[in-house]
Amino acid sequence: MADLTTEFVGIKSPNPFWLASAPPTDKEYNVRRAFEAGWGGVVWKTLGIDPPVVNVNGPRYGAVWGPDRRLLGLNNIELITDRPLEVNLREIKAVKRDWPDRALVVSLMVPCDEESWKYILGRVEETGADGVELNFGCPHGMSERGMGSAVGQVPEYIEMVTRWCKANTRMPVIVKLTPNITDIRYPARAAKAGGADAVSLINTINSITGVNLDNFAPEPEIDGKGTHGGYCGPAVKPIALNMVAEIARDPETRGLPISGIGGVTTWRDAAEFLALGAHNVQVCTAAMTYGFKVVQEMIAGLSEWMDAKGFASVSDIVGRAVPNVTDWQYLNLNYVTKARIDQEKCIHCGRCYAACEDTSHQAIWMKEGRVFEVNDAECVACNLCVDVCPVEGCITMERLAPGTVDPRTGKVVEADYANWTTHPNNPAAKAAE
Repeated sequence: MADLTTEFVGIKSPNPFWLASAPPTDKEYNVRRAFEAGWGGVVWKTLGIDPPVVNVNGPRYGAVWGPDRRLLGLNNIELITDRPLEVNLREIKAVKRDWPDRALVVSLMVPCDEESWKYILGRVEETGADGVELNFGCPHGMSERGMGSAVGQVPEYIEMVTRWCKANTRMPVIVKLTPNITDIRYPARAAKAGGADAVSLINTINSITGVNLDNFAPEPEIDGKGTHGGYCGPAVKPIALNMVAEIARDPETRGLPISGIGGVTTWRDAAEFLALGAHNVQVCTAAMTYGFKVVQEMIAGLSEWMDAKGFASVSDIVGRAVPNVTDWQYLNLNYVTKARIDQEKCIHCGRCYAACEDTSHQAIWMKEGRVFEVNDAECVACNLCVDVCPVEGCITMERLAPGTVDPRTGKVVEADYANWTTHPNNPAAKAAE
């Protein structure tokens, strides 16, 4: 049976599923329930220096739903903990005492001066917590006060504060990065330069999820007004996966431990993050949608998949997909495929035909009896028909064998690898010659 235990920057946990710093980790009651349900670790909701912040007393979340009312994303305007620091510290100490085998990391956000960081780090050390996570990602409320993403968007600030923290604590320091930036590699490099033991990402994405069209206020609405907030949930997963992969394959940050965050809802999501270089995952929206026991499905699913694949430990998965992430110009231009429709599976809905005829390459014929066939002479293998087909496995992409003629181009498919860097249409390639 697969071993799900992990060790992340020296912090051990029985599985790679941690709760992210958010409302689910706001207090002792929540965290104890989470550990009882099976979570391997938690990142305690972000602490600040007293007096505590004040949160709004009205709606704090906006939502984006799919057609079936399934929650795709949450927008939140809640700030860091609004409970006194002493209360949080006392509860952290009690939980860690009673659950020594679980990871307990504390998220922190204080003003950008070394004394403030030195003070709160010392207080957290006294609790016996396993590590700290520097919240450089929050895009609302705190960023207007010069904290959160206001720090995370400036690599020099990231490096500076990380150095302060490393100089003032023995605990592992994890830097949480904001996605609200052009290139995630620069803040990751800054964190590493500052001595960070690891990075975690992504934090929430700056967003407005909707507008009330009766009173024309952004949602969630507070007394007729709204504001931007942090977007999370399944909808942000593709962005998070890309940013994790960018850090994992960047020569300057390769090998830097990563805690993956962003839309993890199932074991499969977690496995994808691990494969792209994350060493564990943090979860928030899934727990807020389905409750803490959702982790039991994640644990069971990951364990069964690992057994089926022959993976003995989580570390066997970490980074396995990274070598297969490349830049566009290195993709094989001699890899030629065509769409194929399985007539036995086809339900004759015509979605593939409509999508291809109206918005793509007119490569699907509709014949008598609503029989749909692919016209290889027009098919560019864009995969749109596969993506819109409601029947899994009905439409597939099949590679043309080397030596055959592509009906679209009239050229023989070559077996050798070739990419854009040497293609005769590439101006740079011609200039190099």
